[in-house]
Amino acid sequence: MEASILQPELAAKIADLYSRMEKAYDLVARQLDFTCDGCPDNCCDSYFLHHTHVEWAYLWVGLMELAPERRKGIETRAAEYVAASERALARNERPQRMCPLNEEGRCGLYLHRLMICRMHGVPSSLTFPNGKVQKFPGCFRCQEIVGDRPAVPMVERAPLFRELVALEQELLGVQQGQLPKVNKTIAEMILAGPPRL
Repeated sequence: MEASILQPELAAKIADLYSRMEKAYDLVARQLDFTCDGCPDNCCDSYFLHHTHVEWAYLWVGLMELAPERRKGIETRAAEYVAASERALARNERPQRMCPLNEEGRCGLYLHRLMICRMHGVPSSLTFPNGKVQKFPGCFRCQEIVGDRPAVPMVERAPLFRELVALEQELLGVQQGQLPKVNKTIAEMILAGPPRL
């Protein structure tokens, strides 16, 4: 199996999807007058697992654009992140450690950040094919802004997820269902190198 860095056409498709995610997020943030400016917390220390080969490969598109010494620094921080997370998980604690991509309070691969990173913050919902709706209230700061409003604008994640799944299928082709499922932190994706397809 070869390491996969996305072909330009597929990379452009995920960049377009990410751009539309950002617009959907920004629309809700504006409606709520919500911003991360001045927040005492940093959501980049949240423990998130990611699940698609296509996002993993696109992350590596961004990593390969960095100067080697900068990428080496990220890899060092990724190794520290994984070691600290393993210790926390062994104690049955949820890890809380700064993402290795965070540089001076911002994502060093901002244009290549993954879907969960893009959706975290504002309220959102996910409507399943059976009609069931799961709601996500947003971060603590956004919840404070929303308060007890009866109607809250939300990003609907379902169409965005469907597009992401279609891009995953396009990348994997006939290998879909034959490869191990992705269940990795960004740090683990960095240390593992590009996905092998």
